[in-house]
Amino acid sequence: MQSGLRENLLNVLAGKEEGLIPVLSVTQTATNGLMETTGAFWPQAHSSAFQMAELSLAAHNVGGLEAIRYPFCLTVLAEAAGCEVDLGTINKPPEVISHPFAEKVEKPNIPADLYDRARIPVVLEATRRLKNLAPDVPLIAGMEGPATLVYHLIGAQNYLKWALFKPETFKMYIREATCICEGYAELLFEAGADVICLNDTVAGPETLDCLLFETLIKPSYQHFTHSIEGPVVMHMCGNTTSILSSLANCGFEGISIEESVSVAEAKSQIGSRTILIGNISTTNTLLYSTPEEVEEEAFKCLEEGVDILAPGCGLAPETPVVNIRAMEQARDKYLNDFE
Repeated sequence: MQSGLRENLLNVLAGKEEGLIPVLSVTQTATNGLMETTGAFWPQAHSSAFQMAELSLAAHNVGGLEAIRYPFCLTVLAEAAGCEVDLGTINKPPEVISHPFAEKVEKPNIPADLYDRARIPVVLEATRRLKNLAPDVPLIAGMEGPATLVYHLIGAQNYLKWALFKPETFKMYIREATCICEGYAELLFEAGADVICLNDTVAGPETLDCLLFETLIKPSYQHFTHSIEGPVVMHMCGNTTSILSSLANCGFEGISIEESVSVAEAKSQIGSRTILIGNISTTNTLLYSTPEEVEEEAFKCLEEGVDILAPGCGLAPETPVVNIRAMEQARDKYLNDFE
């Protein structure tokens, strides 16, 4: 295993300028090519700690990414809390198909043994396996953020309706979800994770307006980052430009942006308050383009000031491995040109 990757990422997230620009993904990394290489396939890899570890490790060993990001979906906590989950197919990620608290406006009745349920033990065991297999490679544990967990528990219609017309009920659910997320994050760190990535797209401006974000969501993020001892990064899909400055005040060590956000504008919004991660297009570039075009877009991201070079969202399963490798090669070429 290549040494120094873990220390380098932690240095960069801590704002130490001497760190090499990491090339990694804070979003899902499984592809069909990596499944074929490892023999670990969706949907089985969502429920097997062995297959989850093998498949996520391959994105480093085969794809050249300088971190191991796992699991491959944002439904783990929702399933443990009582949602029914369809685990999908080889090309389709898991999705929540029932919302157990859609008809309940009172405080949700979360199982006392929540962290022993469904696939939470699988992810924790995968963490321990990965720590043993690759102790020098940083482990990035992805999880749904509190807004996404609430969205799954009560359904899309209630999520929007309660945010607008029942804000106190919405806040109650967000507080409960934040507590659940904090407990899970602590277990992930105890098992060996180095970084937590919260994914909370439904908290962004394409779902909630900025005022609702400020009053309903931002306090939960601040509570989360102040409660957790370990680096936490945030990923939101969509154009988050209008809330980037606010997100930068939430205590996250890094913010991951999609390709719809200008890197230059994002840097101007967040300044030096947090690290910027992104934002090579997962569809237009990594999925459908050539390695040369990946290099061109990577150069643009680096020139505009990303601190960590990464895909703008989760990799599509059909993404060619050669395009994943092209990101690291582009970073190396870019840095060599300046030596």
